[in-house]
Amino acid sequence: MKTFGRWLASPWRRSVLAAFAGALFVFAFPAPSLWWFAYVALVPWILLVRSAPTGRRAAYDGWFGGLGFMLAVFHWLIPNLNVFTVILAALLGLLWAPWGRLVRRFLAGAPSPGRSAAALVVLPSAWLVIELVRSWQGLGGPWGMLGSSQWQVAPALRLASVGGVWLLSFLVVAVNVAVALLVAVRASWVPAMAWLAATAVATSAVWLWAPRPDVDGHVRIAVVQPGIVAGNESGQRRFDREEQLTRHLVGRHVDLVVWGESSVGFDLSRRPDLARRVAALSRATGADVLVNVDARRADRPGIYKSAILVGPNGPTGARYDKMRLVPFGEYIPARPLLGWATSVGRAASVDRRRGTEQVVMDVGHGLRIGPMICFETAFPDMSRNLARDGAAVLVAQSSTSTFQNSWAPEQHASLAALRAAETGRPMVHATLTGVSAAYGPSGQRVGSWLGTDASTARVYDVPTAHGATLYVRFGDWPAHTALLVLGVLGATEGLRALRRRRSAPAPSAPPVRTVRGSPARHGR
Repeated sequence: MKTFGRWLASPWRRSVLAAFAGALFVFAFPAPSLWWFAYVALVPWILLVRSAPTGRRAAYDGWFGGLGFMLAVFHWLIPNLNVFTVILAALLGLLWAPWGRLVRRFLAGAPSPGRSAAALVVLPSAWLVIELVRSWQGLGGPWGMLGSSQWQVAPALRLASVGGVWLLSFLVVAVNVAVALLVAVRASWVPAMAWLAATAVATSAVWLWAPRPDVDGHVRIAVVQPGIVAGNESGQRRFDREEQLTRHLVGRHVDLVVWGESSVGFDLSRRPDLARRVAALSRATGADVLVNVDARRADRPGIYKSAILVGPNGPTGARYDKMRLVPFGEYIPARPLLGWATSVGRAASVDRRRGTEQVVMDVGHGLRIGPMICFETAFPDMSRNLARDGAAVLVAQSSTSTFQNSWAPEQHASLAALRAAETGRPMVHATLTGVSAAYGPSGQRVGSWLGTDASTARVYDVPTAHGATLYVRFGDWPAHTALLVLGVLGATEGLRALRRRRSAPAPSAPPVRTVRGSPARHGR
């Protein structure tokens, strides 16, 4: 043990170890999807930080652990952004530096039972605030929130209906802190075990008594996934392939047909021939077709990504323009300052334009849908807004063809399970190249995933539901509570510091020199 302690005395070795410890959590996400690992994945990082000799070193351990976590979560961006991915991870990793200091503050040495109990509330709250800050779309959005690793666990999905993915993240961090206490601090076994028991009781209570969505029917939604289409005329060839696959749905009595993101590379008002072909598909299938146009608009300047509903007589007028764009993929934040990113990777050469408001579409058959486009499915507030505005089904159009051979497609598809559980509304995730999926109003999977190698049209028989979940009613209350906890902590620490200053003895006055019986004048 002493030898290992001497080995850790090197700041660089310690930093590398912190980065590896922070990166461990990635195995809880898809594709590995070791959801159970989430409850112990942070323990090595926590144990390392609590052993830091100083508060400054703990902050460095937090920073490098955050760097490792961010780099692991976004590792699939490396082929596109190259070294800029590491720079972004290092900048975002700074958010964990204060968390590192808090870990040492509450867990270093032999913490008392009271300090250990406080750590079980303060440290998860601090993590939630970090997730809240990095959820801003300009910082990458809420991709890789710890709670999203629990997308396939039924009790966790029930908790999501109460407090969203925020409550799950709090739970995951709290369990990791409790396990770290059980491993390292024998005197803290009582509060740690009490916390774990309380968590189990609370989860059971939510499972039994939290409102459940009331299933009231089914709709048949078809997903058209063309797969990879190569060649110089890939936009036209992809449209032809989507048209061919959609014709296979004739006679299958579907209520809606959904194409993936950027499924149409031309503005339909400039290409009325394409609009007529989609309208013909709508007449043949007996359902509206939700396409996604990625093109320069004829009626306003700039390129937009838009979900457009096409009926038997052509575009219905229902249109949603993507509001939250992928930083560096669809626009470059502060382009005059960071535009050089295009020289080191495949960053956006032209900024896409943003939409201004979310839209609920009436697609016939008494069905109202809430469309989202790609990256937007990571934001729980967007699906919550659509549910509150009356959407019966959430629909995501996505394209992950750039990251076809990475873990990104599986992780992206899994987010729809959380959004469905949070809102009590089923969600269909349609992509150009996979993974496409559908989930019921409790977050349960409907049918099987369409993998990245599939090129087909799949019909999902999706259950619909009514009623509002607690998350839809009360929103991100766990994140707001976390801010309150840190506010109380800051006020408490400030009062303690003030009391210490007041109780400290006043410094004694220096002796006064006298010259010939009089106080000496300054400067003599």
